[in-house]
Amino acid sequence: MIFKTVDSEKGELAYFEREGSIVSASDFLDILFSSPADTIILRKEDLPDEFYDLKTKFAGEILQKLINYRRRMIVLGEFGNFSSKSWKDFVYESNKQGKFLFCSSIEEAIPLLK
Repeated sequence: MIFKTVDSEKGELAYFEREGSIVSASDFLDILFSSPADTIILRKEDLPDEFYDLKTKFAGEILQKLINYRRRMIVLGEFGNFSSKSWKDFVYESNKQGKFLFCSSIEEAIPLLK
């Protein structure tokens, strides 16, 4: 696993750098346990399409692992093309809680971290 760490006023952040997407919860656990920081930053492309389809419950499985291990996650990308009301509600509530953020830039995400 390759991580690039960055310090911020909200603690150390670890950018995950890898080719290809995370295809299973097991892949995500590998990242979680390898991360040198409590906050992991992923790109939208790092997560499979199943993550963004809430009916698959893959997003819930990933977020439950973050809760269990007291970690935070930032997913960077443009999410405006997701038109589902459930997805928009999910992003709104996640960003409001400050533990799992979906933002277009790290500068937008850092102030939202809790």
